[in-house]
Amino acid sequence: MGHGLFASIAGIPAFLLYGVTGLALLAICGVVFVRLTPHNEIEQIRAGNVAAALGFGGNLVGFALPLSRSIQQASSIPDLAIWAGMALLVQLLVFHAVRYLILPDLSERLERGEVSAGVTLGAAAVAGGLVNAASMTL
Repeated sequence: MGHGLFASIAGIPAFLLYGVTGLALLAICGVVFVRLTPHNEIEQIRAGNVAAALGFGGNLVGFALPLSRSIQQASSIPDLAIWAGMALLVQLLVFHAVRYLILPDLSERLERGEVSAGVTLGAAAVAGGLVNAASMTL
């Protein structure tokens, strides 16, 4: 019984390292996303804009899905960072696909608080994240 406990305790440093790195990468994704989109999601969310919250929240979940997969299979922190970068790129591509192919006035709609635009963006971001995560193989 003692060996199992020691084995569990031995995994704590890696848990902390990958957990903290994952949370930092999630925060970086949020910052990059806000900086590279035409509207300021955080400002909109603070003003009570549900549509912006749905779109931004979907983006974070859409990034966290492949990030989770990356953490599971990463051989090192640099390896994790590379795959997180790919996941961020996919999320930005999804945003621009929605913006240019489905809702050309996406930012304006989000700023007006149109929930349908936020749901569309959020759902597309989660769908993109699921496909992205499933595509990450060893």
